[in-house]
Amino acid sequence: MRSDVIHTLLVANRGEIACRIFRTCRDLGITTVAVYSDADADALHVREADLAVRLPGAAPADTYLRGDLVVAAARAAGADAVHPGYGFLSENAAFAAAVQDAGLVWVGPPVKAIELMASKTRAKELMAGAGVPLLAPVDPATAGPGDLPLLLKAAAGGGGRGMRIVRELDALPGELLAAAAEAASAFGDGEVFAEPYVERGRHVEVQVMADAHDTVWALGTRDCSLQRRHQKVVEEAPAPGLDEALRTRLHEAAVAAARAVGYRGAGTVEFLVSAEGRPYFLEMNTRLQVEHPVTEAVFGLDLVALQLRVAEGEPLPSPEPPQPSGHAVEARLYAEDPARDWQPQTGALLTLEVPEGPGLRLDTGYTGGDTIGVHYDPMIAKVIAHAPTRTEAVRLLARALERARIHGPVTNRGLLVRSLRHPDFAAARLDTGFYDRHLAELTGPGAGDPATAALAATLAEAVRGPEAVRPTRPGGPAPARFGAWRNVPSQPQRKRYRSEPDGTEHEVAYRTPRTGVPEPHGTPGARVLTATPDRVTLEVDGVTRHFAITTHADRVHVDATDASYTFTALPRFTDPATHTAPGSLLAPMPGTVVRLAEGLAAGVTVEAGQPLIWLEAMKMEHRILAPASGTLTALHAAPGHQVEVGALLAVVQEDPAATPVPVPVPEETA
Repeated sequence: MRSDVIHTLLVANRGEIACRIFRTCRDLGITTVAVYSDADADALHVREADLAVRLPGAAPADTYLRGDLVVAAARAAGADAVHPGYGFLSENAAFAAAVQDAGLVWVGPPVKAIELMASKTRAKELMAGAGVPLLAPVDPATAGPGDLPLLLKAAAGGGGRGMRIVRELDALPGELLAAAAEAASAFGDGEVFAEPYVERGRHVEVQVMADAHDTVWALGTRDCSLQRRHQKVVEEAPAPGLDEALRTRLHEAAVAAARAVGYRGAGTVEFLVSAEGRPYFLEMNTRLQVEHPVTEAVFGLDLVALQLRVAEGEPLPSPEPPQPSGHAVEARLYAEDPARDWQPQTGALLTLEVPEGPGLRLDTGYTGGDTIGVHYDPMIAKVIAHAPTRTEAVRLLARALERARIHGPVTNRGLLVRSLRHPDFAAARLDTGFYDRHLAELTGPGAGDPATAALAATLAEAVRGPEAVRPTRPGGPAPARFGAWRNVPSQPQRKRYRSEPDGTEHEVAYRTPRTGVPEPHGTPGARVLTATPDRVTLEVDGVTRHFAITTHADRVHVDATDASYTFTALPRFTDPATHTAPGSLLAPMPGTVVRLAEGLAAGVTVEAGQPLIWLEAMKMEHRILAPASGTLTALHAAPGHQVEVGALLAVVQEDPAATPVPVPVPEETA
C-alpha cells in the first residue's frame, strides 16, 4: 500500500540527468520542477520542466550544492518529492535528511545507508563483516617496497578526485599531501586511505535495486574499464568475458552489501577484478549511475520509474528481476580534446544530431544552439546502442557516432569511434589502463581524407549565392542560370583552410569556367557530380562520395559518410598581428586561476616544463607549464582571476645559458 504518492517532483540537478528523469515523470503523469543557476537560465532541463526555480549564482557551490536553497525551491514550487540525480548532493546524507525533515519524499536510499557508505574506509570495514571480498588496506606510515604500487583514494568522494598512483616510496609523502588537499577541496573532507594498486584491473559493477519489503535485485554486471583520469568513458552490460562463477559471486556480494546497510532504491556496488579474475570491493554508489541506461536496455526496465515506485512505498514488481536480453554499450560524448591532455572545451554547440533507429538511444542535456559553459562537467550526451550480441551493439554504436553531426567545440567523438573499433576492445581485452597504452594511436591521424573534405568545402563556397549550381551529367542540358558565378574568369582560384583541432593546413585550387560549374584544379581523380552551398557530391577515383557542408562564420563543418571535419577558413595572407611573443603563456580555455607556483613573480627563473599556474575549468584543474628555461618577464595572472581563452597569463624569456633557480612547486592536483 502506498504511503507517499508523488504528484510533483523537483530534480535537484541539471543537464542530461534532469532531462532523463523528467522523461519518466512525463510518462507517469508527474509534474516536474527544475532548479537552475544563472549560467543555466536557458538550459534544456529548464525548458523541459513544467516549473523552474532560480538558484542565484553560477558556481556549483553557490547553487546546485546549496541544499537549503534546493529545499526552499521545492517548497516554493509545491513539490512533494525530490530526486537528486547523480553528482552534486546525490550522496549527501545531510541533504537527504533535510529533504525529509521538510516533509518531502526523498527519492533515494535511507539516510543511514548513505552515511555508512559515504566514507570508503568505514564502508570497507562494514563490507568485511558482510563477507564481501576486499583489498587489504595499507598503512602509508609503514608501507615498504613490497607494498608498491599503492593507490591513494579520497575517503569521502569519487570521480577520480583525490586519487593518486604511487610507484616510488620517496613520492609517497608528497602524494599523500596532494591527495588530501584535493579531497578537502572537492569533498570538504581530507581523509585519504591507501590500498594496493591492481595493475591491469577491470572496473566491474553490479546494479542493485531494493525495496522496503525485503526484496533486493542484482541487475547484472557492467564493465566500465575504459576511463580517463579515473572517470568512465565507455560502459557496457553485461560485462564481457566473466565466467558464470564470477558473475554469481559478484551478484551475491552486491546483494550482501545492500542488505548490510538496509538499502532501498537504486544503487551500484563497484568492484575491481584482477587479471586473474579475483574481485575486490571498491565502493557503493548510493545513487543512480551515469551508465544506468545500459542496464535498462538489457533488462527492459526504467530504473527511474522503479526509484519512484520504491520511494512511494511500493514493492518491486516481482521477487526476482526480469531476464536479461542482448548487449548494450554506452559512450559518453564530451566537449574535450583527448589529444591535448583531455582539455575541456567550451562555446556554442551549433549542431547536435545523432542518428535515430532501432536499438539507439540518446540522453542529453543539450540541443543545437545551446552553449557549453565553464562551470560544469563537459559531458554533452550519452549515446547508447542495444543489440542481440556485443559485436552488433558495438558496431551499431560506432556507426551512430560516426554519422552524428556535432558542430561547435572539439569533442571526443573520434576517440570514441576508434576505441570501439580497436582490436583490444573488440576482443574484450579490457582494463583501466586502456587509454594509457593506446591514447597516442587513438588520437593520431586517422584513415579519413581531410584534403577531399576541404575540396568539398571549397566547392560549396564557390557556388554559394542566390542560386546553387547543379552540374548535369555528361550529355544533359546545361542549367539555365549559374547564380553569382556565371561570369567568373576561368583562372584557378585558391582557398586555404586549417583543420581543427590538429592545425594542419590545406590549400585547394579550383576553376569556375563559363559553364558556371566549379571544377577541381590540380586534384587528379576527382570530379564534381553535384554542388550546392550545403551539399557536394564528388566522384573520387571512381567512388561517389557525399559531403554535407555547414558554415558558421569562419568555421566550415564537413560531414562525410565515414568521418567529420572542421576547418577554419584562412586569409590568403597571414596577419602578423595574430602572432604572440615567444614564451607567451596563454589560457587554453576560459576558467579561474586557482593558484600560482610558490614565489612566482616577474624576474624569477624557471625550468622548462615546470608548472607555474593552475586553472580550474569544468570541474577539473589544468597546469600551465613553462615553455622553456629562462626568466619570467611578465605575470598577469593572480588567484581568483577569471580569464578568457587566449588571455595572456605570463611570459617566459628563454635563456639557455642561465642556471635556473627552481620555483618551489606545489603538488599537482588532477
